[in-house]
Amino acid sequence: MGNCCSDDRGGRAAVGGTFRGAASGAAAANDAVDYYLKSRGFHGIFSQIEILTRPNRSLTLDLVQKEDSTLSSHLRHGQLVVHAEECISSKTTTEMILRCSDLEHKDLFSRINPFLVISKTVESGIPISVCKTEVLKNDHNPIWKPIFLNVQQVGSKDSPLVIDCYNFNSSGKHDLIGKVRKSLADLERLRSSGEGENFFSPTAVGHDHKKVLKSQLFVDKFSESIQYTFLDYLKGGCELNFMVAIDFTASNGNPRLPDSLHYLDPSGRLNAYQQAIVEVGEVLQFYDSDKRFPAWGFGARPIDGPVSHCFNLNGSNNHCEVEGIQGIMMTYTSALMNVSLAGPTLFGPVISTAALIASQSLANGGKKYFVLLIITDGVVTDLQETKDAIVKASDLPLSILIVGVGGADFKEMEILDADNGERLESSTGRVASRDIVQFVPFRNVQSGQISVVQALLAELPSQFLTYMRSRDIQPSV
Repeated sequence: MGNCCSDDRGGRAAVGGTFRGAASGAAAANDAVDYYLKSRGFHGIFSQIEILTRPNRSLTLDLVQKEDSTLSSHLRHGQLVVHAEECISSKTTTEMILRCSDLEHKDLFSRINPFLVISKTVESGIPISVCKTEVLKNDHNPIWKPIFLNVQQVGSKDSPLVIDCYNFNSSGKHDLIGKVRKSLADLERLRSSGEGENFFSPTAVGHDHKKVLKSQLFVDKFSESIQYTFLDYLKGGCELNFMVAIDFTASNGNPRLPDSLHYLDPSGRLNAYQQAIVEVGEVLQFYDSDKRFPAWGFGARPIDGPVSHCFNLNGSNNHCEVEGIQGIMMTYTSALMNVSLAGPTLFGPVISTAALIASQSLANGGKKYFVLLIITDGVVTDLQETKDAIVKASDLPLSILIVGVGGADFKEMEILDADNGERLESSTGRVASRDIVQFVPFRNVQSGQISVVQALLAELPSQFLTYMRSRDIQPSV
C-alpha cells in the first residue's frame, strides 16, 4: 500500500506485521498479506514474527543452530541486537519550486505545454510516480507552482529520482522532452549553487547512451519542514471507510456466459470485479473499525423496477452496508441473479450518494475519511454530471478509486483522474479544490509487475494529507 501503513492495529497487519491486543493477548491474523501471497500461489515463503520492544527500545535476539530435531541442545552463534527509534525523515516534507529553460520540442511548428513527473524506482526497476506538476501552456521557460514531497515517500534524501519533462497531449500520449536523474540531496545542491542541470534523452543505441540537451532544470526554492504524516493521523484515531460501487450495465455481457466480465466461474476463479473488490478491500478493511461497508450497484433494473443508477447491493430499501469483504462478495453474487443488466453508465448518482455520507460524517465531527471504489467496464455517459459531482466532493473527506475492466477505451477516465495537472472544472466554472480521483485500467496490472493495490493506492496518502492540511486538521498524537 505504499505509504498506507500504520504502527497500530490494522496498519502493521496490512504491510506484514501483527498486532497483539492488550485485552485478548492474541495476535491478529495477517489476512491481507496472507491472501495476497496465497492467491498468487506463494506458500511457506515467509514466517511472521512479532517484535515487542522494552522501554529502552532495544531487543536482543540469540542466534542459535539446532543440531538435531530430537535433541534439546543448540549451538550459540552470537546475538542480534535490534534498536528501535523514530525516523524523523518520515515527517520531513520538502517544498520545491522547479523551472526549466530553453525547452526543446521535436515539432518546431507546434506549441509546447510542459509538465513534470517525478518518479522513484522500486526494486523491480519499475518507476512509480510520486509527484506531478500542473501543465503550463505554450511555455518554453516554465516555472511551476510549489510541489511538496515527503522524504519517506521517496525513500531518503539520497534515493535516486527520475524527473521527466513531458509535452502534454490531449490524446494521453505525452511526448517526452527530456529526463534528469537526481536525488533530493542533489536538487538541494542545485538550489544552493544556482546552477541548472541539463536534460537528456535516451537513445536507441543502448541503455547507457543518452543525448544531452540544451534544456535545463533549475531549483528556485528548496526548503524542509516537519509535518504530520499519514501514520500520525492513523495513530491518532482517524479511520479510512471503504465503499464500493459496481457496474451492472449490459455492456458487461450476459453473466451466465463465460465471455462476460460478470461470469462466475464454477471453478472458483475470480472475475475482474471480484479481484478488484478483494485486493483493494482486503487492505482498506484494516483501517475501518466496524468493517461495515456501503455497497451499491448501478446501471441495472432490479426485479419489477425501473433502471437504477445507485441501488443497494444487498437489496435493502433502507440500508446500504454489508458485513466485511465477504459480505460485498456475497451480495454481488446475489445481485447478479436478481437484476437485469441495462444502462447507460452513470457515475454521478453513486458519487453524490458517497459524498452525502462523507458530508454527514463531517457534520458529526467524526475522524473519518472515505474511499469509494468504482469498478466499471465502460466509458461514462454522464461525463459533465460526473465532473460536477467530483468537483463538489473535492471539499469533503473523500477519495475515489476507479478500476476499468475489459478492453474499452478509457480516455475519459483519464480526464477524471486529472493526472495531466489540470484540476476538473464543473459546468458552473468551479474548479476542484484538490485531485480526489485515481484511475487504473485492470489490464495494465494483470502482467503481475505491479498490483492493482499499488497502482490504485499510490496517491491515496497524499490526497488524504492534502485534505487534512488544507483544513488544518491535526491528529491526536
